[in-house]
Amino acid sequence: MAKESKSKSGFQSAAGLIRYFDSEDEKALKINPLAVLGMAAVTIFVVELLKYVYPV
Repeated sequence: MAKESKSKSGFQSAAGLIRYFDSEDEKALKINPLAVLGMAAVTIFVVELLKYVYPV
């Protein structure tokens, strides 16, 4: 009997995760992945430039 409830609880929690990740909020902020990569590249460039201008 205990084995039965274990397998059922695993399936129910997995179904909850699927339901959670399937729902998308239309009001959520959506950022283009290329914009994120571009911001990361610019940040790295600025940090490296500052290390060159202000050496430690």
